Amino acid sequence: MIMRTASFASATSIKMALTILVSAFVFSNAHAQTPAPENTTPAAETQAAPLTMPMINEQTETATPEPVTEAPLTKPTVVDASKISAGDTAWLLASTALVLFMTIPGLALFYAGMVRKKNVLATMAHSFAVTCLVTVIWVVIGYSLAFTPGSPYIGGLDRVLLSGMEFVKETGKLSVSEIAPTIPESVFIMFQMTFAIITPALITGAFAERMKFSALLIFITLWSIFVYAPVAHWVWEPGGWLAMRGVLDFAGGTVVHINAGVSGLVAAIIIGPRLGFGKEPMPPHNLVLTVIGACMLWVGWFGFNAGSAVAADGRAGMAMLATQIATAVGALSWMIIEWLRRGKPSVLGLVSGAVSGLVAITPASGFVGVSGALVIGAAAGLACYWGATTLKSKLGYDDSLDVFGVHAVGGIVGALLTGVFAVESIGGASSSFGNQAFGVIVTVVYSAVMTALILGIVSALVGLRVTPEAEIEGLDLEQHGEHVL
Repeated sequence: MIMRTASFASATSIKMALTILVSAFVFSNAHAQTPAPENTTPAAETQAAPLTMPMINEQTETATPEPVTEAPLTKPTVVDASKISAGDTAWLLASTALVLFMTIPGLALFYAGMVRKKNVLATMAHSFAVTCLVTVIWVVIGYSLAFTPGSPYIGGLDRVLLSGMEFVKETGKLSVSEIAPTIPESVFIMFQMTFAIITPALITGAFAERMKFSALLIFITLWSIFVYAPVAHWVWEPGGWLAMRGVLDFAGGTVVHINAGVSGLVAAIIIGPRLGFGKEPMPPHNLVLTVIGACMLWVGWFGFNAGSAVAADGRAGMAMLATQIATAVGALSWMIIEWLRRGKPSVLGLVSGAVSGLVAITPASGFVGVSGALVIGAAAGLACYWGATTLKSKLGYDDSLDVFGVHAVGGIVGALLTGVFAVESIGGASSSFGNQAFGVIVTVVYSAVMTALILGIVSALVGLRVTPEAEIEGLDLEQHGEHVL
């Protein structure tokens, strides 16, 4: 019995031992397959953990930084070349060439074809000389007065002789204007220079065939500094007082066309009419030149208007489309009214209507849609036809090449209708008829008064007009010693 009990106990002990061994094996195997928890680190590592965790958090935070919004520029500034847009720059370079093309040879041919043969070279010389003279004036003082912050009425002197305009290839730094921050400032200066050139060149058509060349040069110098630069600053520099008031002028309705047209009228009245005006015929000597010049103006005007977006973007595209529409409708509008009134549509009337459409859409081109362009073009053709015929005849002034009738009247129509048809989703701004009228009135009064004062100064210095004998002989021979055979 004892032996049996002992054998049973031994067997039981063996079974328990085997069970413990198997359980230990299973437990150890399972424990080996279970991943260690994150806090099962050696003591030294556990103590170091608090130092490493913030570093991990910092890396995570810096990997997704908050977006930084750069403050808009408020003055010409030196930036890194990476800020420059190749597309915007390329488009403005092309636009600059197009606008210069408008003056030489476009305007030179347009005007030369409408004068008498004995004055054709002198008339072309006006456009060419103005191009050269205003280039120098713009570099010396004009750009600084027009496009640098100063007061609401005139710019500062930071860019006299273009001081501060920079391009350093080695460091990749260059200056930009606050108005066009994605293009080099040198390109913006050139683009705006072409506007400063064509504006006084337009005025010369009002007193064609009778003004001294020396008087012209002095007049253009003073006018560019004391009339063009301030008005450009008022309207186009963000700190200008008309700009802050919300007066809209996308590409030059007030700055260029009203400014030039009103000054041309004042000059034509002060200098007086041509000998024989209203008594003897003074037909254009070569309308082929005028048509060619008008075609060049039309093509170049795309740089004038679409280039004023200072970017190769959708707004530039809308400005180009509006320009094409208004020009075509302006030409047709003038043609139809002339056809109805005179029985025949003249070629001179057709191209004059196209120019009137170009003028009127200029202030509106970056703000209006298709319907606005259609209405502005039609209104411009009718209004400018009236200005160049009925108004001129009733008042009796001798505006030789209808600078006031086309540019001032067309510019006024376009500026006023900009307040009516401006679409905020296109141009990002809106105005009103009354606000635009205020800008028109200010420009008209300032241009008229300042032009009269400048002409008075020029008259006292060198006189304004050639002698009657010189006028009869022709300005080509008398002023330049040359003539066209």
